[in-house]
Amino acid sequence: MTNLSFLLFRTLFITIMTLGMMASLTEFRFGRRKLLCILSFYSVWVVASSGMLLWIGGELLLLRLFFITISIPAIFLTYWMANDTPAQAVFNYITQIMLSMLSASMIRMLTDSLPFSGFLNILLMCLFYLSVICLEWRFLRRPFRMLIRVMPARWGVLTLIPCVFCLYLIFVATWPVNYLESTQQRRYIYAAIVPLVIVYVAVFKILLAQYHIQMERQSAALLTVQISALKEKLKRVKEVEENIRIQRHDLRHQFQTVTELVVRGDKDAALEFLDAAQKRLEEQKEIRWCSPPVLDAVFSSYFDQARNQGVHVEMKLSLPNDLPVDEGELAIVLANALENAIHANLKLPWEQRELHCKMVGTPGIMLEISNPCGEEVAFDERGLPVARREGHGLGVQSISVFCRKHGAVCQFELTDGWFRFRLVL
Repeated sequence: MTNLSFLLFRTLFITIMTLGMMASLTEFRFGRRKLLCILSFYSVWVVASSGMLLWIGGELLLLRLFFITISIPAIFLTYWMANDTPAQAVFNYITQIMLSMLSASMIRMLTDSLPFSGFLNILLMCLFYLSVICLEWRFLRRPFRMLIRVMPARWGVLTLIPCVFCLYLIFVATWPVNYLESTQQRRYIYAAIVPLVIVYVAVFKILLAQYHIQMERQSAALLTVQISALKEKLKRVKEVEENIRIQRHDLRHQFQTVTELVVRGDKDAALEFLDAAQKRLEEQKEIRWCSPPVLDAVFSSYFDQARNQGVHVEMKLSLPNDLPVDEGELAIVLANALENAIHANLKLPWEQRELHCKMVGTPGIMLEISNPCGEEVAFDERGLPVARREGHGLGVQSISVFCRKHGAVCQFELTDGWFRFRLVL
């Protein structure tokens, strides 16, 4: 009974610690209280199912079936609570399970021959798991989550790597006997560590290369947006200049007409003629939203797009000539935020479409862009909106990169049916 109790405790401890490793690289969509409640029910299942297997067939049966009774339910539960795609979830979770299996087996091999082996086993595993969880949270979480966002697809083939290795380790460890009773089986298990490390190093290099490619594509796409806005602005400027040139050409004839009306004494007609000419000139006047030319081009482009889509635009802009950051980088932030606001408006009826933009440049840059939102928006633990569809969310990531680079603070929130983006620099 004492041995059974220890094995149950050890199984539950390894399971909880493995879940901690899985959670260190996962973004959950539930609150802490709900997560703890789900974990409690799952722990009861782990103890009950493991106790039944130990009672029926001993530790060997538990080793053979734990992946079905413990690991697969953990994968489904964690995926249900997270925001990842199935392929991303399997790659993360199976990798963590495989690392946990290898580590627990090596620690057990090390402590079984020592006095107080049970106490030492739990102590060493506690130190190991807590160290791994802290290291993954500190150094791997952010790059891994960024990889998932910039590469939402192409994870399917990668999931085969941890799955194949995990099945191999389970088979070798339990067939024909427990690996603790066979030196040859232990050699086969630990010999797999070398190719496993090589494969994961290769995978890391592939993911890193894909990440750089995606970031280059994103930069190229954003640069295209910026260039397109400038071209559109330049086109309108040329159109205005052409109309002004025509107006100047006709000015001589207008002066002659006004002179003739004054000579005749028809002052009212002369004033009406001048007023009409002035209105025509005002219609051709080129609107400038701010002094910095690139930002002015972005504002002009996206405000015109919004109005053409039936979006009511309200803006309050006050920007100096000199900005504390690169104008092109700030223009990309504005382009992303305005584009997202316009896309959100297109999902609403025409009478509900609105876009509010406020921006000042002194004493620092403060920006707020808000729009009505008719659907729920999920946020990660950093407060960033989570994209639900493949290929979306790159704009938010670009804004996040800008904030980290320049020490700016950005905030996304959904309150009272309005989605608001704020940036302070």
